[in-house]
Amino acid sequence: MSDYPLIAEHGLIGDLQTAALVATDGTIDWFCAPRFDAPSVFGALLDHQRGGYCRIRPAADAFTTRQLYFPDTAVLVTRFLTEAGVGEVIDFMPICPGRTPADQHRIVRLVRCVRGRLDFVFDIAPRFDYGREPHETHLADHGVVFHGKQTAMTVHLVHHGDETGPASARIDADGDVHGDVLLTAGEVRGLVLETGVAGPPRRYDVAEALRLFDETVDFWESWLAGSTYTGRWREAVDRSAITLKLMTYAPTGGLVAAPTAGLPEQIGGERNWDYRYTWVRDASFSVYSLLGLGFTEEAADLGRWLRDRVEERTESNGSGPLNIMYRVDGSSDLSEEVLDHWEGYRGSAPVRIGNGASGQLQLDIFGEALDSIYFADQRGVGIGHRGWLGVRAVLDWVADNWDQPEEGIWETRGGRQDFTYGRLMCWVALDRGIRLATAHGRPAPLDRWHRERDAIYEQIMDRGWSPKRQAFRQHYDTDVLDSSLLRMPTVGFISPSDPMWASTIRAMDAELVTDSLVYRYDPAASPDGLRGSEGTFSLCTFAYVTALARGGELDKARVTFEKMLTYANHLGLFAEEVGLTGEQLGNFPQAFTHLALIDAALALDEQLALHPTAAATRHTLLTPRG
Repeated sequence: MSDYPLIAEHGLIGDLQTAALVATDGTIDWFCAPRFDAPSVFGALLDHQRGGYCRIRPAADAFTTRQLYFPDTAVLVTRFLTEAGVGEVIDFMPICPGRTPADQHRIVRLVRCVRGRLDFVFDIAPRFDYGREPHETHLADHGVVFHGKQTAMTVHLVHHGDETGPASARIDADGDVHGDVLLTAGEVRGLVLETGVAGPPRRYDVAEALRLFDETVDFWESWLAGSTYTGRWREAVDRSAITLKLMTYAPTGGLVAAPTAGLPEQIGGERNWDYRYTWVRDASFSVYSLLGLGFTEEAADLGRWLRDRVEERTESNGSGPLNIMYRVDGSSDLSEEVLDHWEGYRGSAPVRIGNGASGQLQLDIFGEALDSIYFADQRGVGIGHRGWLGVRAVLDWVADNWDQPEEGIWETRGGRQDFTYGRLMCWVALDRGIRLATAHGRPAPLDRWHRERDAIYEQIMDRGWSPKRQAFRQHYDTDVLDSSLLRMPTVGFISPSDPMWASTIRAMDAELVTDSLVYRYDPAASPDGLRGSEGTFSLCTFAYVTALARGGELDKARVTFEKMLTYANHLGLFAEEVGLTGEQLGNFPQAFTHLALIDAALALDEQLALHPTAAATRHTLLTPRG
């Protein structure tokens, strides 16, 4: 399985409509076009033989690589250190709204010799439609065209002066192109990969490619300058903000959970999902994170995306007036299929595209949506009359339907249960609806909403509490703990100083927390309908930090946060989970993790400002658990 780089050995580039992963060896092994959720062009990350890739690296067998982002941008630099010299590949996707058709996207790969003399080799091997669509290949003076029945990609060569394509370029039996270019210190060449275009290739002068570089750098620097964050963890927060922006589909404002599909939660296991869609939950949480950093435009776009879904109020498969997830354009066809011809990342099959959980009933999404709409309203991003009609219809549905079994936040496939977190967020939905109606004098059946909200509260306190565990539990028919309930004090359901909450945190410390890392729940104690295990859930670890900070345990919260930052990859990116040996697992990078990092940093900064004398204590580093 050495043909697969570690999940963490990647950087992300994108143009706010799609994205690509670049491995530390200079290989683009994941890229879908023209959207995040479109079929793949390069997919070697999920099948190194049949997936397709674009690789640029030194011809020498021995080299060391380093990877970094150009400061404050999404421009990725992969450096190669060899005995003959130092070179680098600079990867980025130009962001040119209104200047190119929506189905055309460019990846610019500049190759530069920094010191000495380096021979770079390149291999371009697309596999359209997850490797199911064959293509023809045509070489030309200024590049190459790959043309399938439905898909096309033109590769333009970046020349200097009157140069033409490298004489060494050749097409192999699979229609892939291979070649090399020899550079001395200071020389720059490269490739521009353009999807949605079937040729002919044209000459890109080095100066033109460098202008695209400057424009892309300017875009990201200008965007990040809008952040109001000045706290202690600026580097991590800024990188998380850029990563969230990279996963935003600009035409609608929808945020994908991750730009990848099929990356496993357990190597060799079956917990492999397609995350290239917009979850109501993730979008709702992101409104908090973006507003907390001062990005009001992005938060407003996400809020509009949410309100559009609320206004549609389309009931689907008994899941209520909101689906749990949508495609980035707001459509809801996410039929799940298995790519049997792909082996999966390091043999982790099946590889799924689409998502069969889209028809599940997950009651928590209504609370998360209403909480974000309320939060945005408090900060001047209000809702109009149509939006309020949609909110009222959703809340009327919640008032009628909150007291029923559901699949829960973790999208388990082991049957419906009375999940405590789902009930909690139904309470939030009604509570925020009441507040919105009261604040703006909007027409609403307030007596009924009050009655149902209070009934949910009483039920959670009665049935969601486990006398045996002295803690709030995952669902009413178990004593299993669930870290989703870390949000109970955050949403205002219970005081952080309440003895019931303090007891719950102690129970979680003993069972779900291992040296600061937090599990979602114990799959062995709470069967979820799937084989295998999983790592600690990075979202939950950052939620744990937030809960500790708001509960006054600042020393423990700060050390936990700092330790969690050490699990980021070399670029500051996080996947969904952390495995037993500290490796990144699951789809990468994951929006949920990065928005939770932002929330934890904001909560810590706020509490440390209120309690400036709080200092970390030594025992938090030495406690085996918790």
